[in-house]
Amino acid sequence: MKLVFATGNSAKLREAGEILGEGFTLVSPSQLGIEGDIPERGNSLRANSLQKAKFIYDACGCDCFADDTGLEVEILAGAPGVLTARYAGDSHDSKANIKKLLYEMSRAESSASTAREYGISTSHANRKARFRTVVTLILDGKPRFFEGVVEGEIAESEAGCGGFGYDPVFIPSEIPYAGLLVKNTSRLTMAELSEQDKNIISHRGRALRAMSEYLKEL
Repeated sequence: MKLVFATGNSAKLREAGEILGEGFTLVSPSQLGIEGDIPERGNSLRANSLQKAKFIYDACGCDCFADDTGLEVEILAGAPGVLTARYAGDSHDSKANIKKLLYEMSRAESSASTAREYGISTSHANRKARFRTVVTLILDGKPRFFEGVVEGEIAESEAGCGGFGYDPVFIPSEIPYAGLLVKNTSRLTMAELSEQDKNIISHRGRALRAMSEYLKEL
């Protein structure tokens, strides 16, 4: 089955192809001559995902899908959320995004500590976080939605050279081992996992597998 994936990120295109596996051929918008930025001006992951998928469908009339992912950090009250990809600006600079994330988390903890010194009851901050992905599939003009979530926490510094985005600072709660999911006692980041192991547990992987199962049932 041929599907257009609404992304200009070659790493994401490759990752999605590996997750979906045999029977699916993924095409990028640029391969169809669709150039320029794909709009994402929604106020939620679902709205952004739908907007991107609809943009591609309107441009080519092909079956397609899009995803939008948010990193939700507890100490930051769920931020960066829908602004995850452009947290440090519209350039989508991963290094700058990570730098700002770690800075904002440090500042939030410092503020909480100061409040406690003045007797203000403030809970001790933790580094809990989750990745959430919403995938919109447009098939024969009709949208369908699939969601995937992975729980974890934010590391104090970057580790690993694999993956992309926030992977070097995201420590998943569980990792694959001998066919099972086990507690991540080694505190490996997503960027330290093999591509295969990352795809098993990732938010995007879970959403795409749900989409794949739906398509195979048709």
